[in-house]
Amino acid sequence: MLRKIGLLFVGLVLLFSCSDKQDFGQYDDLTITPTFETSIFYVKTQESIINRVTGISFFTQDFNFDAFEEDIFAERVLEGSITYELENTTSKEIEITIEFLNENGDVLDTEFFQMDAAPTALLTRVVAYGGADKSLDILRNTSQVRLSARNLGDNTSTSNLPDPAIELRSIAKFTVRVK
Repeated sequence: MLRKIGLLFVGLVLLFSCSDKQDFGQYDDLTITPTFETSIFYVKTQESIINRVTGISFFTQDFNFDAFEEDIFAERVLEGSITYELENTTSKEIEITIEFLNENGDVLDTEFFQMDAAPTALLTRVVAYGGADKSLDILRNTSQVRLSARNLGDNTSTSNLPDPAIELRSIAKFTVRVK
């Protein structure tokens, strides 16, 4: 009997309890814009390899660039940046060119780096795309990235630093509108 009275009481409390009307329209006001980060390329060339190459051009490589291949990603990117880090511990003055190419092989944009022989500081460059910076369409239309490196020094000198090399790293960050 006591159990039935307890259930009746709980039922009456639930029936006459107060609650606010649920507002499911808050979803429309929600904005989700995460930032994604990824490596684009990493290249390291030892000085001994540079010394074996005749001529000034010691490295040329085309990299496939599929970041904007999917429309769902390409249409939702709000802005982005590419950070380049270049380190030269060789005895060579170097020149690096990075070209962004569309599917027809046309150059959409170019980044140029020149660095003295070691000892030099780490060179860091951030290139922003979207907004008032470079057009995001450059990256949207890029299908390949071409990296070329030239030795402006000689082919005989050797740095006295341990493991002398040229290292180039790049990291891309994109802010994407999910909702």
